[in-house]
Amino acid sequence: MYQMKILIIDDHELIRYATINILRQQYPEAEIFQAQTSLEAINQVKNLRIDLIVIDLVIPENRESSPRSDTGIQLLKTLMQHYPTLNIVVQSSYLRSLLQLKQAISDHEGGFTVVDKSLPMDEMLTKVEWAIKGVIYTPREIRSGLEVKPEWLKVLHLAFNEGLQDMTIAQRMNVQTRAVRYYWTKIQDALEVYPVPGQNLRIQTHIRAREQGLIN
Repeated sequence: MYQMKILIIDDHELIRYATINILRQQYPEAEIFQAQTSLEAINQVKNLRIDLIVIDLVIPENRESSPRSDTGIQLLKTLMQHYPTLNIVVQSSYLRSLLQLKQAISDHEGGFTVVDKSLPMDEMLTKVEWAIKGVIYTPREIRSGLEVKPEWLKVLHLAFNEGLQDMTIAQRMNVQTRAVRYYWTKIQDALEVYPVPGQNLRIQTHIRAREQGLIN
């Protein structure tokens, strides 16, 4: 049985251990690793085939340098470039700096969620679960609003006006099924539709798309 591999990237020991402990309770079968610096994180992801990272943006490049938000931003940029399907949770108090990565986040194929470090751990666990599922959840200023791309509108039309399933949508659009799933994550982030217990995500997307006039 495959064990999910999670990497916690944070130079604050108490926060790192608290995050590790709560994730161990939530995902007892997962292997959890830790890194304090950007260089350590890059080596861990490269050598361990990490599935999910939980990263604080303010980290040092190495053990001799000081923590800086631009170090975390550069690390994220590097990881998204080389590992486009890596699932990412940004847990930080400096979320506005993610504006520098707006295009990279938009192009990223893996889950990408963001949570303010001041919020309760339960909120972090929710964002971890979303990222594992491939959900995109970004701060409002990073979203493209309703400036949806033509291929996203095509997915909405084929799904809700023609009633097609993802596999058939992929065939009609001449793309891989995973590309259709990727389009859904982008559509749902633009419409601010996220997983809620007891609600059907696709139905909620349909409702929001109709409210915004994206489909008839």
